[in-house]
Amino acid sequence: MRRRFALALAAVSAIALSAPAVADTLIDNVDGMTIGKDGKVQRFTGLVFDDEGKVTQVLARGDKRPQVQYRLDGKGRIMVPGMIDAHAHVMNIGFGALTLDLSDTTSLADALAKIADFARTNEGRPWIIGRGWNQEKWGLGRFPTAAELDSVVSDRPVWLTRVDGHAAWANTAALRAAAVTAKTADPAGGRIIRDARGNPEGVFVDRAKDLVDKVVPPPRPQDRDLALAKAQDVLLAKGVTAVADMGTSLRDWATYRRAGDTGRLAVRIMAYGDSIDTLELVAGAEPTTWLYDDRLRMGGIKLYLDGALGSRGALLKAPYADDHATHGLPLLSPTQLRNLMSRAAMSGFQTAVHAIGDAANAEVLDAIDELAESYTGDRRWRIEHAQIVDPVDIARLGRHGTIASMQPLHQTSDRLMAEARLGPDRLAGAYPWRSVLSAGGRLAFGSDAPVEPADPWAGIAAAISRTDAKGEPFGGWFPQQTVTREQALAGFTADAAYAGFAEGRFGRLIPGERADFLFVDRDPLLAPPEEIRQTRVMEVWIGGRKVREAE
Repeated sequence: MRRRFALALAAVSAIALSAPAVADTLIDNVDGMTIGKDGKVQRFTGLVFDDEGKVTQVLARGDKRPQVQYRLDGKGRIMVPGMIDAHAHVMNIGFGALTLDLSDTTSLADALAKIADFARTNEGRPWIIGRGWNQEKWGLGRFPTAAELDSVVSDRPVWLTRVDGHAAWANTAALRAAAVTAKTADPAGGRIIRDARGNPEGVFVDRAKDLVDKVVPPPRPQDRDLALAKAQDVLLAKGVTAVADMGTSLRDWATYRRAGDTGRLAVRIMAYGDSIDTLELVAGAEPTTWLYDDRLRMGGIKLYLDGALGSRGALLKAPYADDHATHGLPLLSPTQLRNLMSRAAMSGFQTAVHAIGDAANAEVLDAIDELAESYTGDRRWRIEHAQIVDPVDIARLGRHGTIASMQPLHQTSDRLMAEARLGPDRLAGAYPWRSVLSAGGRLAFGSDAPVEPADPWAGIAAAISRTDAKGEPFGGWFPQQTVTREQALAGFTADAAYAGFAEGRFGRLIPGERADFLFVDRDPLLAPPEEIRQTRVMEVWIGGRKVREAE
């Protein structure tokens, strides 16, 4: 572990320090594209940036080339802005890559075999920690049980988070460690899955996860540093140069600061605190300034209003089609939601509210309508996911500068589940990307990694086609909700930056903004969706420095 940690830190340090300081550099002979200030695609053939890593000129074919200290030949390659993931969980990306990953399992038997193998090869770990299981993908028709986990690991606790992060699966040893019994009550906003006699079966939904989370040994600082190094490697490999970190804890912030102080923070992080306490302890009375040459800022708060469709925690106006006994789980009351949004807004913090079900989205929109009367100006209220919106509420997404922060890959991963959970009559407002734009709303695209892969190219392909990696369903799922290629590119660049109050700093290749760009092997504005998914990132530049090159 120590050797791997040292190597990872050395690699990230090399990322930050690999290139010498630059002064007026021209990269010429490129097939470049960016989103211009008018929101349209702008093509160019040369890019000039200064010794601060900021763009000074964007040159078209035929423009006179300036005298510069450094001139590089782009060799006709395709240059695009660095991709921005508008919704991810940075530390979870790293921890997910370093712990047990069940996201590729296709059956319960497959998962149990992988769990058993991981336990055998990690005998020294006091707990088996992992994520990524999905009972819907397994075709199980129910949640897995503690007894099934016991059949492969019974000598120590096992704690495995569902793919959406809104449920977790424990074995009997974990239940024992957390002192959870039939007498343990369901907490507000959570549910313990039980058998007919009321005994816990091993799965905990939403706030009920806290019952076990509180006894799981926390990662050490060096574990966190390693996880951040791994997360940056994952993001940079796909060309993600900036990310909105949704739910930044105090420990996460300390990890980012350690990396920034030692020159190991390569990716730009727009942090959204996990609580009012975190905002006050980190930022005080107002958002922090931008740190480390625009690489880190805490400017908002992430709130959870409901859960997810997969665990039937998303809050719906009508009962679930496949479980008439529930509408979902509210995680905040209407009063609590407004109080938290108001407290953040009073100090100038942006609010980003997780809302998946149609009832949850309606509640957030109600709150925004009310609060916008008191908190005027450019607030950029954010709704994270906005997956299921009642068609009667879609028009309200065009008010008050509200931003729908959505993840295209959720649509392709969840469509069959959404059909089962909602039934055919409630799908008109499912993942309504084009309708949001038609209503005058703003879109910002992300991945929700590690729930989905941190892959903007797959996201762009899904956004323009509404089909998955297999090209299914033919013609796209509700294809009237696709967006144009230009809108998809903007969603992962300029509009994602705007959603985090980062416009003017990065997100476009225009004068005054940071020279964050990629060389890729194909044109996302011309290639078919199946080829866009195969995009290879050849080079990653952040602030005018090359930080990664493909082998």
